[in-house]
Amino acid sequence: MVLNDPHFEVAEVLGTPGVPEAAESEAARHRLPKQRSVSRGSTVLGVAAMAAAGASGVAVAQGKPPAPVSMPDATPMPDVVPTPDATSMPETVPAFSGFSGAAVVPDSAPVSATSAPRAAAADPGETLVTRILAQAGQQASAADQAREAEEAAARAKEAAARKVREEAARKKAEEVARQQAAEQEAARSAAARQAELARGYVKPLASYTPGEGYGQAGSPWAAAHTGQDFAAPTGTPAMAVHSGVITSAGWAGAYGYRVVLRLDDGTELWYCHLSSMVKTSGPVTTGEVIGRVGATGNVTGPHLHLEVRPGGGAPVDPRSWLAEHGLSV
Repeated sequence: MVLNDPHFEVAEVLGTPGVPEAAESEAARHRLPKQRSVSRGSTVLGVAAMAAAGASGVAVAQGKPPAPVSMPDATPMPDVVPTPDATSMPETVPAFSGFSGAAVVPDSAPVSATSAPRAAAADPGETLVTRILAQAGQQASAADQAREAEEAAARAKEAAARKVREEAARKKAEEVARQQAAEQEAARSAAARQAELARGYVKPLASYTPGEGYGQAGSPWAAAHTGQDFAAPTGTPAMAVHSGVITSAGWAGAYGYRVVLRLDDGTELWYCHLSSMVKTSGPVTTGEVIGRVGATGNVTGPHLHLEVRPGGGAPVDPRSWLAEHGLSV
């Protein structure tokens, strides 16, 4: 900046004796305020403009034409102008060349580091970016929380489904175990029953009416009756009194269809007048069906004629023999 009037003295503007009070007040009104901060090239233009206005105002106050002012081209400046150290600044400002008189007296104490201009306010773009990043972080955190909640729900659902499957498998295993135990118990019971039947004796018919007994005489027989009759409908099952082996089965004349069962002690049991023969050979167990009641041979009606022949010899009274084995007719 160039001031063309050589008679203008800065000291006079700042209150040098001899300057009218009105001019001093007018000069003070145009005094440059302190700048707290500067930013880029606009700061240079603003400082230059205010300096020009101050110089013009002083000239007008003294009744002189405004001094022409030339300003440098605005060049890009940094956002923040570095603050010089207070110790490196001079106490007084040297007088401009071309002026006469004393140096300019400062109107306040030397500039200190604490009174240096602060950094310019935060850039709005940076503030917006910071806000967007913060919102993005919040959204990412919410998405993470939602994903974690979804994963936790999926894990809980899978755990519940696994528990249901495990419970179903456990119940199925228990049911299978119960069935196996029941089958095993039934098999044991059947074996025990068979063993008991093998050790014991049963009546030849489950339902019957006692008929002609051993030793009775009558027209149907040439001699005394040799067995015990059990009257029952045709087809009634005839069972093995005790376990043994079938040694003979077939037609036997006056006896009709006959099955001979030999017991373990050699006693023979003759089942006569059968309508059919169920078992004709091989071993049998106590209570097993070996034939069915009929009316074949020399008979007057359907019945079972049972004879007991110890050792395969002469017949004995079947009623007494059954009684010896705990059975009553």
